[in-house]
Amino acid sequence: MVYAGIVAGGSGLRMGADKPKQFLEVKGKPIIIHTLLRFLSVDGIDRVIVAVNPDWLGEMQELIERFIPQPVKQRITLIKGGADRNASVMNIVEAIRESTALSDEDILLTHDGVRPFVSTETIKENISAAAEYGACTTAVPATDTLLYSEDGITVTDTPERSKLFCAQTPQSFKITALLEAYSSLVDSQKQCLTDVCGIFSAAGKDVRIVKGSPENIKITSPLDLKLAELLV
Repeated sequence: MVYAGIVAGGSGLRMGADKPKQFLEVKGKPIIIHTLLRFLSVDGIDRVIVAVNPDWLGEMQELIERFIPQPVKQRITLIKGGADRNASVMNIVEAIRESTALSDEDILLTHDGVRPFVSTETIKENISAAAEYGACTTAVPATDTLLYSEDGITVTDTPERSKLFCAQTPQSFKITALLEAYSSLVDSQKQCLTDVCGIFSAAGKDVRIVKGSPENIKITSPLDLKLAELLV
């Protein structure tokens, strides 16, 4: 089975809006709906699980009823999100485990609810890479020179740009491989994690890079929202 886990539990404080950014509209549809429709359009995705802030579960259910066509609506499962991104991913994994017996070949694509422009090609390449390598992440080569600073005031180092990538999502993996990697970490390692790739890297596992796209933006600021309007 291939699952898509949409992480949509953020508060959207940087957007300065009166609701989480995933519920803001772009050309008449909430961002989260644009994102959902991208994954529902891919036949290779058997089920889409959406992790939402518990306070917004009712709103999310209403949006699904309003915007998602009936034939594909049945492929969506709505669950409570966690305190952070990784906690939401683990909630998604737990929801899958509760619904069915896991196979070593079961794959989960995790994706930001506010990245509504992921392409079908990127989704399919994630499925293929996760099946072949066990874990992968979507990324694009860095185009700006990046500076490293120990104190946030002076430049400590200028890393070689040709070796740097900007991470996007999906981040995808075999579910049993994730559980095995996570269980191998000590508590101090788990506390430093910021995304799923970090779990595999901390466990000494390789993470394959899938080529992303500049259009696969994460909408976190008012400027991003204006750009999203243009992209739609």
